[in-house]
Amino acid sequence: MFARLTMIASGATQATRKGRFPIDEAPEPSAFDRAGAIASSLRRADRVWTSPALAARGTAEALCLEATVEPLLAEQDFGRWAGKSFEEVQAEDPEGMAAWFADPDAAPHGGESLAVVAERGAALMARLAGEGGHTIALTHAVPIRAAIVHVLGAPLSSVWKIDIEPLSLTEFRSDGRRWVLHASGVAIG
Repeated sequence: MFARLTMIASGATQATRKGRFPIDEAPEPSAFDRAGAIASSLRRADRVWTSPALAARGTAEALCLEATVEPLLAEQDFGRWAGKSFEEVQAEDPEGMAAWFADPDAAPHGGESLAVVAERGAALMARLAGEGGHTIALTHAVPIRAAIVHVLGAPLSSVWKIDIEPLSLTEFRSDGRRWVLHASGVAIG
């Protein structure tokens, strides 16, 4: 059964623009302008899903997409690091930051480990491979990175070597048995 998954990174927020760990906030106004400009270029989808986060739901709205919330698309829970800059966390918790980058099972911030985010993504992709059709999924950089390394069979630590821009597309295709990365990093707007 043929399946296509188009993952769209949510629009930039104040936190992401300032190099902070994400908090639940709406996209910046410029993200609405950029997303709205390309809404008509998206291919028809059989289903549109969004992360529960305001950034993803706001991006879906800007794209004029009627989306259903899918919890498996949620951003990584960064626990007590949410809203803090990378520099702040590095200064306050250098051992925790080092563990987080080195070990996909580590969750020194008290939130989710990278491995848990990857498991959510793998479950979603397995489900979609069985359903077929085209799915548009509005989500965040970490779940998209995890999906890429899952499909490539790369070590989970490879997520830190992938840059996902706000409002970029990453597309996967499946023949029902395996997924392939079709395109990545295609910026919207």
